[in-house]
Amino acid sequence: MSTTVTAPTPSSDALIERLNWRYAAKKMDPAQPVPEDKVARIVEAARLAPTSSGLQPFELIVVTNPEVRARIREIAWNQAQITDGSHLLVFAAWDTYTAERIDTMFDLTNQVRGFTNEGWENYRQMLLSSYPQRDAEVNFQHAARQAYIAMSAALLAAAFEGVDATPMEGFDPAKLDEILGLRARGLRSAVIVPLGHRQVDGDWLVNLPKVRRPLEQFVSELR
Repeated sequence: MSTTVTAPTPSSDALIERLNWRYAAKKMDPAQPVPEDKVARIVEAARLAPTSSGLQPFELIVVTNPEVRARIREIAWNQAQITDGSHLLVFAAWDTYTAERIDTMFDLTNQVRGFTNEGWENYRQMLLSSYPQRDAEVNFQHAARQAYIAMSAALLAAAFEGVDATPMEGFDPAKLDEILGLRARGLRSAVIVPLGHRQVDGDWLVNLPKVRRPLEQFVSELR
């Protein structure tokens, strides 16, 4: 007989309230760094995010060095949040899928779970027979989409922690890869997220209403 496991019932709409609170802060207060315990939980949320086949094909670089962030700001349209925030999250995807990378994740799964499964091993072989043979750019784009899932988890966690987080694609990926030495590690930058606390003075967006399509225009139901 199977046992039904249900998640705990939330005590309130705290997460939804936080999501209504969050926005893409345009100005962050350099005098208010994000506490390290909050950053750790945001990073952990990204680590726990789901990914295709459980491969987790990306890494997260947390940049706090002021000089490095200043260099990144120069190749990111001079967006001040990069240096005014206290932490910069860089989501860097695998440049391609290799047999070694796939095997590493499958072996880790077997190690953590303490057993092997025929179906799981057959699935490993299916991926090994297809992913490494694909064009590297196709593989990078697939890996980058997984990084975006983790980035979304980080944004949710940041909102829950009361931390401002501004996702950015506005940067020169090749130059960012060079600054962080990513290509030598088999990585390419996908998206970046400064973490900080909003500075109300000078942020034109802070008091404007959140704009989202009405629910009836956003959701379709098939019953």
